[in-house]
Amino acid sequence: MTYRDLGGLEGQALENLIARTVAHYAADPSVASFEWKTRGHDLPTNLAERLAAHGLVPEESETVMLGEAALLAVEVPLPAGVQLRRIDNQPDPLPDLVRAAAAQDRAFSIKIPSGVEDFVRRLKNGRDSIEYWIAEIQGEVVSTGRLEVVPGTEFAGVWGGGTVAEWRGKGIYRALTAERAKSAVQRGVRFLHSDSTEYSRPILQRSGLLAVTTTMPFIWTRQ
Repeated sequence: MTYRDLGGLEGQALENLIARTVAHYAADPSVASFEWKTRGHDLPTNLAERLAAHGLVPEESETVMLGEAALLAVEVPLPAGVQLRRIDNQPDPLPDLVRAAAAQDRAFSIKIPSGVEDFVRRLKNGRDSIEYWIAEIQGEVVSTGRLEVVPGTEFAGVWGGGTVAEWRGKGIYRALTAERAKSAVQRGVRFLHSDSTEYSRPILQRSGLLAVTTTMPFIWTRQ
């Protein structure tokens, strides 16, 4: 769940909104979890405490980065043997999506495999505005990331960027981000934004993107 703002809701009205949201997803047995994405500038200032009181669990805070796509659309050298490839624009992307989902779980140390369903759902819902990219070596996917263009705007997001631990620090994430930025520029995108971890924030910052706020996901999980 994400939004521009909460329209000034506070007190009991906000409590009711949170309760209705939880009840909505809880009533759908196909939903195992959902994310309420908060930002550091959200009002009221006690939103985090209210979400926690309704059983939503906070994850680590990330930094929202924003800047010109052209700043990232540069040539980045890759380690020998590593290749970058877009995988959604092929007749049957599913095998590569499965491999990418597994690599993303490794990159983010997800102990319970998240599966490929989210990748497939995003691609189905945004076929003309989403791209999936991977970095691989000798058939092993070592980094993943996607580009999501916001229709009708000059903005796109670079999301899901993660590199497995043993391949970090070799420029792969930066190269994969550069390829996504080049594709964005070709699509007419001017600005890129990203929710960045402690690993990706310095890379984007050195490229000229600015930190504009923070974000912290709150996760509800079916018991």
